[in-house]
Amino acid sequence: MQATAPVLVVDLDGTLCRTDTLHEALIRLALRHPGHLPGLAGKALAGDKPGFKAQVADLIRPAPDTLVFNADVIALITRARDEGRQVALVSASDRRVVQDVASHLGLFDTVLGTGDGDGRNLGGAGKAALLTERYGAGGFDYVGDCATDLPVWKAARQAYTVNGSRQLAEKAAAEGITLLPVAEAPADPVGTLRPYLKALRPHQWVKNTLVFLPMLAAQEFGAVGAALLAFVLFCLMASSVYVINDLVDLPSDRAHPRKCRRPFAAGQIPILHGLIMAAGLIGVSLLAAVALLPPLFLGVLAGYFAITLAYSFSLKRKLIVDVITLAGLYTIRILAGGAAVGIMPSPWLLAFSVFLFYSLAAIKRQAELIDQAREGQAARPGRAYLSSDVPVMQIMAISAGQAAVMIFALYIYSPAVSELYARPEILWLICPVLLYWLSRIAILTHRGHMDDDPIVFAARDRISLLTLGLVVVILLAAEL
Repeated sequence: MQATAPVLVVDLDGTLCRTDTLHEALIRLALRHPGHLPGLAGKALAGDKPGFKAQVADLIRPAPDTLVFNADVIALITRARDEGRQVALVSASDRRVVQDVASHLGLFDTVLGTGDGDGRNLGGAGKAALLTERYGAGGFDYVGDCATDLPVWKAARQAYTVNGSRQLAEKAAAEGITLLPVAEAPADPVGTLRPYLKALRPHQWVKNTLVFLPMLAAQEFGAVGAALLAFVLFCLMASSVYVINDLVDLPSDRAHPRKCRRPFAAGQIPILHGLIMAAGLIGVSLLAAVALLPPLFLGVLAGYFAITLAYSFSLKRKLIVDVITLAGLYTIRILAGGAAVGIMPSPWLLAFSVFLFYSLAAIKRQAELIDQAREGQAARPGRAYLSSDVPVMQIMAISAGQAAVMIFALYIYSPAVSELYARPEILWLICPVLLYWLSRIAILTHRGHMDDDPIVFAARDRISLLTLGLVVVILLAAEL
């Protein structure tokens, strides 16, 4: 018998949950069981949606405590329950995934998903038919989020939408449906694009200025156009990897005090959009490299992508290997700059960069471990370090930084320096400046004042910028 008040029916993906549970499961599956992907692709292409979802759920299901839920939808559910109304969670996701979420939240009287009953796919028309059979036309209110829900909204007494766009409202109006927003959508269109820009991490692009170093070291300023193009393409490729990295790290990022605010972890951007963004950025950067820069640059760029991908999927979880990889990725940027302008970086520059960037990579890990210890965590998911490793990382950072300064001091006596600088002895002044900067960075990190990335920190730190300016002045003085 129908309740006196219409049942409130809530969708899961994109509505109650800010992301798509199937997409999250597929990403986890690609990481843990990639061998199953070809068989799953065949089932999906055959149009067997229930079978596809069931097979994915057989292999892996998202842990409900790692998902991000919509507070406005939960508030609507709570009000309905306070009014004595029945609340149902009905989703096109596999029934086990839906039940996991319902059990975790404890808010629902009825739980239905694909695979329940006659095994139909509970999306769109299938969901509308099931709800009409159970509650009658107009016998329920429905909360959804996209055009797939139009048949359900049409059969409902009241249609609620989450983050509904103007285009969705127009489609609903054409069907005679009036959508009521669960919460007001942001009026500022730029506000809706801000998470996408944030996901690209433009503040990290400062690291790609390393591509200019071979040109500057060789004082070949006529190649600035090629170097600038290399910088842009590296920014695009790096951003694609940041997006992939964020998708891979969703569960661990959501457990992190700062990274939980990243757009994908916070559910501000659909996972499918992230995959499209990454593919587009990779395609543009590679095609532009093929058309506009030497083949060697394309090879270095592709190598950078392959290593960063390996880092995101595996190497970041390996003890010390992750630090060495980070140092190598910084150095690869220098090699890319040399390939773009046709200048082979000197062995001195490469040796200096390896030790310097190893020091900075160790500082990055040290900063994370200090945060970890401050939060009372012995370890973090997806990382190979313990909070007690802080002193070891500190020693590694300081010793590698001092080795970099020693290499620079030896470089001053190389034949190449006398060809480039009229008074190479003045370059000795750079050594105490570097020692000061590295020592200051080490102390700030020890005190817990370091951001996740020391290069990004330096780009925003007034004293670091003054130190860089002093190094430039010394270089100019050595040339005169």
